[in-house]
Amino acid sequence: MKKLHTLLMALCALGLTTQAHAGAAKTTYPVVFAHGMAGFDDILGYDYWGDDYGMFVGDTCGLFEVPCNEDIDGGQKSFVGQVQPFHNSEVRGLDLANDIEGYMASSGSTRVNLIGHSQGGLDARKAAKVLYTRKGYTVVAVLVSVSSPHRGSPVAKYILDLKPGVSSVIAALAEIYGNVIYQSGNDAFAAAKQLVYNDYSATDGITTGAKNFNINNPIDSRYASRYVSLITAQNGASVNPALYLVRKLFYDIDGDGYCVDDCDNDGAAGKGDGIANETDDDGLVGINSQQMGYRLRYTESTFGFDSVTNDTSVAYLGDINAPTSAQMTSSSSVINQDHIDVIGVGPDTFDEPEFYAAIFQYIATYD
Repeated sequence: MKKLHTLLMALCALGLTTQAHAGAAKTTYPVVFAHGMAGFDDILGYDYWGDDYGMFVGDTCGLFEVPCNEDIDGGQKSFVGQVQPFHNSEVRGLDLANDIEGYMASSGSTRVNLIGHSQGGLDARKAAKVLYTRKGYTVVAVLVSVSSPHRGSPVAKYILDLKPGVSSVIAALAEIYGNVIYQSGNDAFAAAKQLVYNDYSATDGITTGAKNFNINNPIDSRYASRYVSLITAQNGASVNPALYLVRKLFYDIDGDGYCVDDCDNDGAAGKGDGIANETDDDGLVGINSQQMGYRLRYTESTFGFDSVTNDTSVAYLGDINAPTSAQMTSSSSVINQDHIDVIGVGPDTFDEPEFYAAIFQYIATYD
């Protein structure tokens, strides 16, 4: 599809076409993108929610407009939320809800769909609850999480514990995400504590962690009509250099084992199966932490349009803190990408515009 994209760009420049082919149907309600830790504008020098060249995946094709995503409908509406790069999801989710309310008022929309990457998937659940409370009806139609640490990440606890290779929490996060950590308003400790499964400290006066967050912000049909998730994992030389260094210098997650809660005290629910160096995580989050609601299957097509469908082989997960063994360990439909390749950090061969167009198509089926 990248070759098709290049060809269409050339044709548009010559004035030979006015409307690109759209592979995805237009969603009924706008799609709001919720960025993860270290967003919103860029991450490691790459545009967040872009392809490898900086094009926003929700950029529709108008008359003579290049670059644009020719795989989405020309009338598709989308919006990128902006919240504090480093903070807990109670704060970020409230900020996201405020952003969405402002967008709804300006666009005249009564409902929205949400796509949240990484911590953005947690923020989206908080925002959906806040919007329901404020509006008195279900505002979010389809809530999609991508690579989200719903049950924590071992990397967060490793950093907070100042394990080997970590001199400070802020320095470690800067090593992974860049200098955005030094912007005002960030709270690196709150951000990291959010992504540890259990309450990190019994003496800090607050209850933190993904487990408590999940209790307060559960899957609930009042908050969103449909909850779905896409899971990523990758290993070897294809892993982004930043995350490859995390594995080699900090911590290689063992993220495909099962147990109730955090049995091995690594910071994430579940436990390892004893083999860390395998495709059981995406560099930051284990596959045993990523499922929420329905698991989705992403299928790439060489000559046709990519698709996102329900994976019926893995049961629906309604209680985020209580997945089954199969839901925590199954590699079914796991996308072979690392944590940040799916949001446009390259270089790689992943077709981000078509990936999100396929998600739009899925959303359009249910919203």
